[in-house]
Amino acid sequence: MNVVLVDSGGANIGSVRYALERLGVSAEMTAEPERIAVADRVILPGVGAAGPAMEKLHGFGLVGLLRGLEQPLLGICLGMQLLFETSDEGAVECLGVLPGRVGRMPSAPGIRIPHMGWNSLDLRRPSPLLTGIQTGDWAYFVHSFAAPVTDNCVASSTHGQPFAAVVQRGRVMGAQFHPERSAATGLRLLENFLTADFDGGAA
Repeated sequence: MNVVLVDSGGANIGSVRYALERLGVSAEMTAEPERIAVADRVILPGVGAAGPAMEKLHGFGLVGLLRGLEQPLLGICLGMQLLFETSDEGAVECLGVLPGRVGRMPSAPGIRIPHMGWNSLDLRRPSPLLTGIQTGDWAYFVHSFAAPVTDNCVASSTHGQPFAAVVQRGRVMGAQFHPERSAATGLRLLENFLTADFDGGAA
């Protein structure tokens, strides 16, 4: 399995690589378009802000490549948010491979932002990415912005209000939570991404 991690400057890249190694996969971290273009699976991790991350992807000449990838692409945390059209985090134009806008999570009494900690998942429709994962399983989140629950949301979670926890549209997918920090749930999602057939999956 030829897997690459896009060097988007995310602080979680090392932990994602370690999680993949536990599954028997050695993933290369790279920002080289030629290397990413020939990978079997592409992972876009990220921690931080949407603006600097998009600037880095533009600087490496990766925006057009990522928009046109035909192989499975998984965005993690900020990487998932970058898959959408825009982000309210600085009014940033993102990759636009998924429709919708990422917005700031509203605070409320008893609801702390950023959202940090374990939350349960609510499966909304079948997806190869979620095989073996059930409603009520727990995942670990760290974020202040979130994508809305739309037709591309295959699993949601709730922190004050529902938000997209896992999305999939054909071969483009994302996890708002950190699979590398989400114990068995996270490892199963990564394993599914590496092994599932997404040609006939959620559309």
